[in-house]
Formats: sequence, C-alpha cells, structure tokens
Amino acid sequence: MTNVILCGGKGTRLWPLSRTLMPKQFVKIFHNKSLFQLTLKRNKKISDNTLIISNRELYFLAKEQQSTENYSNSRVQYLLEPMGKNTAPAIALACMLLDKEELVLITPSDHLVKHTVAYYEVVEKAKKLANKNFLVTFGITPTFPETGFGYIEAENEDVKAFHEKPNLKTAQEYLEKENYYWNSGMFCFKAGIFLKELKKYSPKIYETSKIAIERVKKSNTINISSELMKNIPEDSIDYAVMEHSKIVKVIPASIDWSDLGSFESLNQEIASNAKTININAHNNFTLSNKQVALIDVDDLIVVDTSDALLISHKGSSSKVKEVVHQLNIQKSELTKTHTVTHRPWGTYEILISTDSYKLKRIVVKPNHRLSLQKHYHRNEHWIVVSGTATVTVGDEIKLIRPNESTYIKMGEVHRLENKGTIPVVLIEAQVGEYTGEDDIVRLEDDYERENS
Repeated sequence: MTNVILCGGKGTRLWPLSRTLMPKQFVKIFHNKSLFQLTLKRNKKISDNTLIISNRELYFLAKEQQSTENYSNSRVQYLLEPMGKNTAPAIALACMLLDKEELVLITPSDHLVKHTVAYYEVVEKAKKLANKNFLVTFGITPTFPETGFGYIEAENEDVKAFHEKPNLKTAQEYLEKENYYWNSGMFCFKAGIFLKELKKYSPKIYETSKIAIERVKKSNTINISSELMKNIPEDSIDYAVMEHSKIVKVIPASIDWSDLGSFESLNQEIASNAKTININAHNNFTLSNKQVALIDVDDLIVVDTSDALLISHKGSSSKVKEVVHQLNIQKSELTKTHTVTHRPWGTYEILISTDSYKLKRIVVKPNHRLSLQKHYHRNEHWIVVSGTATVTVGDEIKLIRPNESTYIKMGEVHRLENKGTIPVVLIEAQVGEYTGEDDIVRLEDDYERENS
C-alpha cells in the first residue's frame, strides 16, 4: 500500500502562527513535532511506500522534516505541483504514477489522530473493502454538532449522500440520527479503480492529468510542468468523483481526530504556552514567547509572533481569513512568511525592514550554496560572523572569514557558498529603492527554482 500525503495549504486558518511558506502542517507545536511528521510516523507502520504531494516552494521544508523521521529515501517519492488545483487533480496525478492494482491510502498532512490503535483498525477495514474494488472514505464519528465540517450520510457501509457544512440546527439533527459522519478527507482505494471513476465522472481532469504525467521525467522527485498544470481543471475529490460514484463505502472512525482548522480546535489539543499573569482573567488561550499580562478579560485568543499579533474572542477566530485577505490586498509579506524563512540552503531572518534598507541574519548549511544571482534595485553588504563563506562576485571568488566583509553592487552577479563543516552565519545589509524578495534574478540554481 502507498500512503499519498496531501501536503499543500496556504496557512490562512491559523495565521499568524502559520503562513504560506510555513503552513500549519510544518509548524512544530506538538512536542517539537509537526503534524506532517506525525502523519509520516503514523502511516509508515502500515504503508510500503509514501508519495508526498507538495508545491515546489514547500518541497525542501518537507524533505528536511522527513529526513528527521528515519525514513528510507527509497520508500519516499515527491510529486511537486507548480500550482494548487485542489485534491482531485493531485490524487489523479499520484494514482497515475502507480500500478493500477496498488492500494492507495490518501491522508491530509495537517490532521491530528491521537487514537492510533483504532486508526490502524479502521485502515484494515478500509483495505478489505478497497480490495473488493470500492472507493472507501473514512467518516469520523461526531462527538458534537460541528458546523465547520461537511457530513457523510450513511446506511451501514453504503454512502447515501455527501452534505455541505450545516447550520447548528441541522448539525444537531445529524448528531441525533447517528448515521451521519464528519467528512475526514481520508480515502482508500485501488489506484486503477479511482482513475476509472474519475474518467467516468470528470473526464477533463482525467485527460489533462494523463497528458501532464506522460510528459514528466520519472524519478524520486517528479515536477509537473506549469504549462500542463494550467490545463487541469480545479476540483475536489468529493465534487469530481465521490458524490457521483456508485461504489463508495464509508468506514466509521472513532480515532480522536481533529483537522485543527481553527485556534479553538487547537486550544482543545494544546495549552497556552505563554508565561502569563492573569488578573481577573479566565479561559484565555495565549501563544507567545513573551511575558503576557491579562487583566479583566475572558475567553480571548492571543497569538503573538515576532512580527504580528492576533487577538480574537473565542468563537470568532475563523474570521482570520478576512484578516489574511486584507493583508493580501496590501501585498503584505506577513501572509507569506515569518521573520525566519526556510530555504533549501538554510534560513534567513529579517532583523530590520524599512522602505530603503533591510537587515538580515543569514545561515547557510554546510555544503550548500545560494543561487548565482543578481539584483536590479539594491546593493548588499555581507559581514561574516561565523564559519567561512566562499563568495563569488563577478569573476572573482574569495573566502570571507569571521569579522570580514564584502560589498555587492546593484546588478553584479554573485553567489554565497558554504564549503565547510559548520554553518556560515552572516549579517546582510540591503540598501536600495526596493528590497523585496522578488528582486532576485537567478542565473544558476542547484535547487531548480524559478526566478522570484
């Protein structure tokens, strides 16, 4: 069986904790483990192989977190999408890479499952049905009238209907009827059976996905062409296949599951981590590295990061999407990244940012290097504080040691490299009319990234 892990996401529902370049599945909030790492650990015990579907920007972050889970690289394959087209195309592309008889377990990367023994039991039940050529979905046994999930209406193992997110009255009715389940977004089936149903009910997704896969170079890391991906219609697996198919079964699952889709649901799983002084303040959820003092306030969510602060009443945090929308209109970097941004070669941290200059702390991992690049709108000053940097500026290559510096003029081709055995740490001062991350023209790149 191959575990296909859906690893996209825009990091909006838990902003500012999560961002586009650090969505919630990669945030290490469970004993210094991420949801992605927990998903890997949970499923590697029951899967022969793992196929991780991600976008190109998150690939190296996923690869780095995967490497800490003692996962054999021979068992892991990556499918990289240049743009998100929802779950139906992602799953279609994955299944087209596999033998038609291969059992596939589809799991999101950002869900929490605490009852792993029960989880393994329901997966075994799902595998038996999948081997009989059914499409199997996992229905979470509801424990309260949730209005934020879609529901599956069942008659024994047969799916009668999929229902959209209900209002509170309808959700209460679903709970009382005992044959309605939360739609978990987890599935099990043979690759060929899913593709057969996809071809029947969503032929355009099938055909355009097939063309995209036929053009890829087969390897452990598969890149889908941007041009071909644009041609694939966007749709969810539910709309494209599951709501139409006549061979869908559901396995009820009481597995202590959460999609952690809000700060309220996160608060049910973790306690406040801030050092807090409460004066007549009760039932507040605070996430911060700072000292927090709360006076005469109840039922608040306080999420403090190095560059943003969210304060919301409990029950209202879903409106954070509106905040993200407003920030996107302003073209703010706050939705995209934290002050510390992970790159395949290491990290950079923004220390100061103004309209005319920016100060960064850059850490380059041993035996890694940045792209050969140039900038049109800024000059750069580099001061090495740890390690020895190999620096290319124009035609000159030189070593820069601690307490030494170099200067890169606007438009000059340059590269930073660490050939040593310890990280290179440097302070970069950018000065110019524009210091945005999209002012990078990559001429050569070890990681095959496109220009910003």
